[in-house]
Amino acid sequence: MTVLIIASSQDPASISIKKSLLSQNKWNEINTFYDKPVYEHSKMKNILLVTTKKRKIKHENIDLDIEKKLNIEAKQLIFISRHDSKTGIPSLTTHPIGNYGKAEYGGKDNTLCKSSPKLMTELLRILNFNAKKEKTYHKICFEVTHHGPFVKTPSLFIEVGSTLEEWNKKEPASIIAKSILELLEKYHYEKDLPKDIPVLIGIGGGHYAPRFTDIVLEKKCAFGHMIPAYQIKNNNINDKILEKTIQNTPSVSRVYIHRKSLRKSEVRKYKKWFEDRGISPISSKTLEEL
Repeated sequence: MTVLIIASSQDPASISIKKSLLSQNKWNEINTFYDKPVYEHSKMKNILLVTTKKRKIKHENIDLDIEKKLNIEAKQLIFISRHDSKTGIPSLTTHPIGNYGKAEYGGKDNTLCKSSPKLMTELLRILNFNAKKEKTYHKICFEVTHHGPFVKTPSLFIEVGSTLEEWNKKEPASIIAKSILELLEKYHYEKDLPKDIPVLIGIGGGHYAPRFTDIVLEKKCAFGHMIPAYQIKNNNINDKILEKTIQNTPSVSRVYIHRKSLRKSEVRKYKKWFEDRGISPISSKTLEEL
C-alpha cells in the first residue's frame, strides 16, 4: 500500500512544496517517472514523491499511469498544487476532486472521484495549527469539490493561493510540506483514523466553504464532497450527481445543509432526498467538541 504525493513541473507552487518536502526530511531517489526523479521517504517506505510533466488537473488516470510505469499500486493520492483566483487572496486550501457539471479543468463531466474526508479534514486542522504557529497571513480553508484529474484512487488536493508571488514563496510551501509530513507520521489512509468520526456531505455555501471549515475546526467530524450553492443555482445538481456524492464519500453517515445559503424549498428538498436514503441532516450543535 502506497501513498503518492504528486507534483507537477508546470506548477510553481507544486515545485516550491516539493522542494520543501525534500529539504525537511531525507528522501531516496528510487526511480524515474517521465524522466523525473521518484523519491521514497527514508523512514516511511510507503510514501513516494512523484512529479508529472503535465498539468496535474489534466493528467487523467495518473494513478494507473504510475502503476503501469513503476509497478506501484497507490492507495492514496495527495496532489500538491497552486490555487489560482481572480481575488488574489493568499490562501492555503484543501479539497476533494471531481466535477458537478462540465469538466472545464480536467476530469470528466458530471463525475466525482473518491474523496478522503477524514484525512483531508485532519490535514486542514494540522495546516491551521501550523499556519497560526507561524503567524502567516494566509486564509486557511476547505474548497468545495472541483476540477480534475480523473483518478480511481482516493485523493485530495492541497494548495497555495493565489498569485505567482505566493506560489514561489518558501513560507507557505514550508507550512504545507510540514503539515503533510505531520499527517503522514500519524495516518496514511482513511482506515487509520478513528471509526467514530462522523463523515458528512456538505450542501450549500460558497466556494471556500467557510461554514464547513469552521465546523471541522471546532467539532469532531469530517467533510467529504461539498456542493456549493452556485452549483445548485447552475442546475448541475440532480439525483445522479447526489448519488455520486454518497458513493464517493467513504463512511458517510450524515449531511450538513448550510440553510442560510439556500432557499427554504431547497433545504426541504435536500433534507428529504438524503433522509429517503438513510442519511439524516445534522446540526453543528449536536456534534462533539474537539
